[in-house]
Order: sequence, then structure tokens, then C-alpha cells
Amino acid sequence: MKKIRFGVVGSNFITDWVLAGAKEDERFELSAIYSRTRERGEEFAAKHNIPHVFTSLEEMVSSDLIDAVYIASPNYVHASQSILAMNHGKHVLCEKPMASNAKEARKMVEAAHRNGVALMEAMKSTLSPNFTAVRENLHRLGTIRRYFASFCQYSSRYDKFKEGIVLNAFRPELSNGAMMDIGIYTIYPMVVLFGRPKSISAQGIVLSSGADGQGAVNMEYEGVNATILYSKIANSQLPAEIEGEEGNIHIDRIQTPVDIRFYPRQAPASGHEKRAEGENISSTDTHNEYYHEIKEFIDLIEQGRLESDINSHEASITTLEIIDEVRRQLGVHYPADDEQ
Repeated sequence: MKKIRFGVVGSNFITDWVLAGAKEDERFELSAIYSRTRERGEEFAAKHNIPHVFTSLEEMVSSDLIDAVYIASPNYVHASQSILAMNHGKHVLCEKPMASNAKEARKMVEAAHRNGVALMEAMKSTLSPNFTAVRENLHRLGTIRRYFASFCQYSSRYDKFKEGIVLNAFRPELSNGAMMDIGIYTIYPMVVLFGRPKSISAQGIVLSSGADGQGAVNMEYEGVNATILYSKIANSQLPAEIEGEEGNIHIDRIQTPVDIRFYPRQAPASGHEKRAEGENISSTDTHNEYYHEIKEFIDLIEQGRLESDINSHEASITTLEIIDEVRRQLGVHYPADDEQ
């Protein structure tokens, strides 16, 4: 079996999580780490038994020690680092959001095609077996009328923000904010299922740093309404749901779907009937939740394909086009938006 040798960019907790899932795929081999400081790089390398440490990204991506790169650096450098790696013939798995904006994402896709390498956004939820269960049961809803998703999670970093300390999560110069961090989890599945909406109407709260703290977005498709809620300054337990004329699919957590149920349409209740529990259509999954994105990406490399059918280039670009428009309506601007 040919191993795919990975270099990683970014030594934060997300990288730890992804590596835990990656190790469940026997084709994955962790060969190198890039860090801005030697000390941090060697510390991370010791933790994960990584043989090679680089403090120059160009040296790592130009070396013959790796075949692919997993990028989990700050959002504002996703595009530049990915393009550098692809220009050196390396396949790229880039953490979500794939770029600061759709313009950057298009340049990344161009680089993938120009260099004949795989590029995929590391959106784990849409590659999970439970999202597959949603897709496979969608036809049972009949004519679909509504998509609703919510991801609202109070950030511990917001406490620091209220103390006057602006950490990375709320710094627009890093292309950060609530939408880029967690709101994207509500939009990406919608795009995979339904594509690009006809119209977008957004409201939200922009913090004093210029980053968004929360938002609510209504979108319209042909015959379908879509609503998403996201927040880093308030909590919510609301699930996600796809509603049709013949029934509805209930998704417990859009960001990590675990419990998926199908409810067929019922006759109007008199007020005394107990609501049915619904048919459990969840998939039993014994793998780490990050395993599936690694498997999909390595499959692409082995098959000589440049993009995933699910986490496709078009899905990533369309998602960022929606986010760009939401930011425009809210007045959230990133320095990356000004770059040519």
C-alpha cells in the first residue's frame, strides 16, 4: 500500500483533532510540520512523532518529503499558503473556510487545475455517514419547502473581548468572525444539497472590532425558503430541519450530525395525540468524526481526481459567495477583500 505523506501547517487544537481521525486511515503518513517557531514546531512534532520540522513553508512544500499538505493556519493565509503548496505540486486539504472570500477561492481552484493536484475544503459534516443518510432520504420529503439550520455557541473568547482583549476569533484582519468560524457549518450543507440561492437577506450584530458576533440569514430558492442562525455570543439548542410536503428530516446538530430522524406527514392533530418519535435513519459510525474527510481526500489523490463530488470546488466557492454577500449586508470587511 502506498502511503500518502502529509505535511501539516498549523499546530492548534483543530490539527490535533484532525490528526486523531487521520490516523484511522492506514494510507495516511504524517511526515512534516511547519511552524513559525522552531520551539513550537519541535514541541508539536514530539507530541505526534513527526520526523521533520520546518520553519519555512516554502522549504516544506518544495521538499520531496511530502505528497500533500493539510492547512489549518489562520483564515487570511489559507489561499496564499494553499497556492504556494499547489504550485510545488502538492495536494491540499484546506481547513474551512477555504479562503477569506470567493475571489481567493477561485484563485485556489485555478491553481489546482493548473498544477493537476487535488484541492478540498475540510468540511467534515458533509462527508459524514449521517449527512449521507440525509441525502439518501431527501426524496421521501416530496416537494421540499424549507431548510433550517442553527449553530449558536457562546465563545469563551467573547469573555475576553468584553474585558477589552480582542483574541484572534474576533479579529477581522485575520478574516475571522462568527460566520467564518461556525456560521459556515449551516451554509455549506445547504449549498451541497440545493446549490446557490436566488436571494439573500441578512441581519446581525457586528462587534466593535469589526467582526460579526452573530447573524440570521434568510435565503430563497425556487419554491424553497432557507433560514440559518449562527452566533458566538449566545447559545442555542435548536436543531436543523429539512421540511417537505410529504414529511421532514430532523438533524440534531448541523455541525456534527448524530441523530437523524424522518417524520412522515401526519394528519392535523387535535391536540391530544402524542407526536411520533420518527424513524431513526442515523448511520452507526465507529470512526472518529474527522476520519471521513481524510479518507475522501486520500481517495481523490489515489484516483487522480482534482475535487470531491460532495465537498466540490463549486460548493466551496458558492458558500464563500454567500458569506461575502452576508458580510456586505452586515458591513463586515476584511483586508483580504482589497487584495487584487
